[in-house]
Amino acid sequence: MFSVKKSAAVVLSAAMILGLASCGGPAARSTPDNTYELSKNGEAIVNDVDTSAAGKAKQRDESDNSRVFYEIFVGSFSDSDGDGTGDLKGIVNRLDYLNDGDAFSGKSLGVEGIWLTPIFTSSSYHKYNVDNYYEIDPKFGTQKDLEDLIKACHKRGIKIILDMVINHTGRDNEWFKNFNIAQKGGDINDPYYHFYSFYREGEEYPVGRRFQKLLGIDVYYECNFDTSMPELDFDQPAVRQAVLDVAKHYLDLGVDGFRFDAAKYIYLGEVDRNVEFWNWYIGELRKIKPDVYTVAEVWDADSITDQYYDALNCFDFSVSQVNGMIAETAKAGDANRYTAYVERYLNRIGGLNEDAMIVPFISNHDMDRAAGYLTPVSYNMQFAANLYILGPGSPFIYYGEEIGLKGSRGSANTDANRRLAMLWGDDDKVSDPEGTTYPRDNQVDTSVKEQLARDDSLLTYYKKLLMIRAANPEIAKGSYKALKLSGTKTGGFVSTLDGSSVCVLHNPSNGSATIDLSTVSGAEGFKTIAAYIGQGEATLEGSVLTLNGRTSVVLR
Repeated sequence: MFSVKKSAAVVLSAAMILGLASCGGPAARSTPDNTYELSKNGEAIVNDVDTSAAGKAKQRDESDNSRVFYEIFVGSFSDSDGDGTGDLKGIVNRLDYLNDGDAFSGKSLGVEGIWLTPIFTSSSYHKYNVDNYYEIDPKFGTQKDLEDLIKACHKRGIKIILDMVINHTGRDNEWFKNFNIAQKGGDINDPYYHFYSFYREGEEYPVGRRFQKLLGIDVYYECNFDTSMPELDFDQPAVRQAVLDVAKHYLDLGVDGFRFDAAKYIYLGEVDRNVEFWNWYIGELRKIKPDVYTVAEVWDADSITDQYYDALNCFDFSVSQVNGMIAETAKAGDANRYTAYVERYLNRIGGLNEDAMIVPFISNHDMDRAAGYLTPVSYNMQFAANLYILGPGSPFIYYGEEIGLKGSRGSANTDANRRLAMLWGDDDKVSDPEGTTYPRDNQVDTSVKEQLARDDSLLTYYKKLLMIRAANPEIAKGSYKALKLSGTKTGGFVSTLDGSSVCVLHNPSNGSATIDLSTVSGAEGFKTIAAYIGQGEATLEGSVLTLNGRTSVVLR
């Protein structure tokens, strides 16, 4: 077998590898000399993860939503027809890269869900001003292409969710055109007269909101994001029914759920009314699909997002971005502080909703890319990924993070710079979105093709990381208990599922940590290294764990 030498960052102990066949489950794909297998097409295949504890992971419950999701900004991902714009067929073409259907093949990234940014007809490149919810934007393909993608994803066990933008529409939406006609005609009986939030000149101006005058009459429509994004009036039953019908249409097509944009703007500044709406809306969706996956963008402090958990899960913005807790911890911070935060978070939201999940991420399409401030060369990027992917709930990866793709608004102040084309390294013609000004000299021009061939690449690291998570299902779904370690920045947690427990420890410092597990309450019974991943290694002699810097370990 042709092999390439494996780096120290992604190896298991020799004793662990030699003992796999007797663990009572499927043996890990390993080689006696601790090497990665190199496939015929030159791809380094991860083959040293102990999968024996995964049990029936390959036949996981389809209703299980504690999955690693991958956000795709559709127009920038993969172009199937050579016009420079990413499209739905392009995503189908890349499914072997994302998930080949075998969680332990070692060949694919291993994501378990995909979030598509808006795909509906729109006048903008980003599609967050929807002109027709029932049409796929021609640049992205057709409804048949969406159905084909859904079927292909489901065949591989991948859930697919759509970005649902219902707080506002585009100005070219027929709903808004009909609203305009009804307002100019003064027809208060027209069903579209009250479809959008508005006020008339002379009435009390709603403080703190943005309005734009309709041409030719003294009527002002609400548009807090942009004048091209008029906001719907959710006091109207017809409006509520209209956005429910849209969601039902796509659930009937087979999508697994939705990411809801601007969820806190339904009633700007009125949390209670927003929560009332989302309770109603999600309740109706669950009548259609009981296991519907839903997550809301409530870009705010935990004290605000907590209130929405009564209705649906929310992204955890406190851990994201350059000043978030993940980045802070990854840059030699205190892992105990991070794991204690996660425990508090889980306890709070669990008390609000028994189905609540933490949904952590580092960056998304509205943020500067993480590789710009968590550089792979410093190992900050790798360790940041350890912290949240080897953790509970449903982590989200922004496309390109796994290869260190960069992008930031910079002085040009445009989000297009955060949504740059994926670097495939083949004949894919996908191009940067319109308005991009990001200097190509700032981009680390390392492609998927190049990274697939290297066992020490960031991409191979992510493949290994997701495989370790899949091989130890307690991490994602178990009951979480943070450990309390003193005198060290090394921190961790114990997670228990169906009577089986794992202990995960992270050392964010640059130096090694030696920990006697027998002295750590909750960690006394762990005797075996299931896996480790990072810049260094982990060894366990009796109860004494030695964990190198910028390295994480999973104990059983």
